[in-house]
Amino acid sequence: MTNEIKALAERVDTLEARLAYQDDIIESLNQTIAAQWKQIDAVTRQLAQLGERLQEAEANAPGPVNERPPHY
Repeated sequence: MTNEIKALAERVDTLEARLAYQDDIIESLNQTIAAQWKQIDAVTRQLAQLGERLQEAEANAPGPVNERPPHY
């Protein structure tokens, strides 16, 4: 009976160690995802601003915007 208890205790210890490792990995992944979402939001805002600037530049252009150059 003592050997069975030792074997079960070792299995529980192993499972607890694996669980702790998995908790650390999950927390690390969560932090990485949060940082990536911040970057995605910043890039999305920057893209929207650039789109607005492009529209303003096209509206204020002196000539036709999509006209082919004369060498075509």
